[in-house]
Amino acid sequence: MNKMTDIDTKALLADVTEFLWHEADLLDAREYQAWLALWDPEGLYIMPIGEGDDYANQLNLCHDNDKMRRMRVDRFERGFSISSAPPAVTVRTISRIVIDSAKGDEIKVRAAEHLVEDKFGRQRIWAGNAFYTLIKTEDGFKLHQKVVRLLNSDGALNSFSYLF
Repeated sequence: MNKMTDIDTKALLADVTEFLWHEADLLDAREYQAWLALWDPEGLYIMPIGEGDDYANQLNLCHDNDKMRRMRVDRFERGFSISSAPPAVTVRTISRIVIDSAKGDEIKVRAAEHLVEDKFGRQRIWAGNAFYTLIKTEDGFKLHQKVVRLLNSDGALNSFSYLF
């Protein structure tokens, strides 16, 4: 942690928590265009398989830049993906939010995520650790990087009709 006062740390944690909960709410509501607006155009959305952090040179469930995020959202919204017809209903919880560092306008955050999916009358539960790099702007935070490490990412996975 950098040298912030307890008051600054608490205020920043509250602001970051509000942002992460807002992002989760948008995803559960399938408000994908509003979710896309949360992103820095240079940002990356990554779901790696297994360990390692050389995301460009390892197998990932997704490694999306701005263009790929928009293409993924377009498939979800248009139903062009077999996994998105019909769309799943999700409820997610973001917890254990920790600020790892805050330097200048860049804030590194980690959190736990639990996601419950309901589709075709069955529910599945996913758990993972999420790592965020947020950029502070005049308009609020922007996602610069989001890495979601599912607990069973190297096990048998089914298709997803939503974002984590």
